[in-house]
Amino acid sequence: MDISTLKRRGLMYVLSSPSGAGKTTITRALLKNNADKMSVSVSATTRQRRAGEVQGQDYHFVDITEFNKMVENGDMLEHAKVFGNYYGTPRSQVEEALASGKDVIFDIDWQGTQQLREMARDDLVTVFILPPSARELENRLRNRSKDTLETETQIRDRMSKSNDEMTHYSEYDYVLINRDIDWAIEQAQMILDAERLKRRRLIGLSDFVRGLKEGR
Repeated sequence: MDISTLKRRGLMYVLSSPSGAGKTTITRALLKNNADKMSVSVSATTRQRRAGEVQGQDYHFVDITEFNKMVENGDMLEHAKVFGNYYGTPRSQVEEALASGKDVIFDIDWQGTQQLREMARDDLVTVFILPPSARELENRLRNRSKDTLETETQIRDRMSKSNDEMTHYSEYDYVLINRDIDWAIEQAQMILDAERLKRRRLIGLSDFVRGLKEGR
């Protein structure tokens, strides 16, 4: 029996956290460290494109009419309204990647994660990232605001929303407390490696074992 006949179905790797807890940094590190095995889910959004953002690379920028049409046609795996704008995950790009054995990483909130769980439970691995303290989270948001030019009101809105988001930690498979970003990246990679080895992700395993028993 040729071991090359064994194929692995990709998994959907979800990272969620309140703003400033580190999920974007961890996502980028995982993509870099798993470049040949992983792609990022590029969301569709109705928000305005920011300076430097690339259509189809950072987001699929669409208007509200087109977004609603995608939802109505069942072309979204999940969608949610966040800070006044709509975000969603186009279905086709994800399903193609999974079928080819490539993992897809998601940087989405708890609302999107709930929807994915209803539609793709067997393919889904979810990780919630927490900050080490509320004070540290606020410091990170304030430091980030120097680049994003967010106002004091916007920072307070994010802190308020963070309190709600953190109540959903128990809905996730894993929880990481981001005391140190290098440690958090390492732990996120360990979770990914372990989940890739799960029996249910190997396609053709029963035939392979049958061949071993028959001496092939």
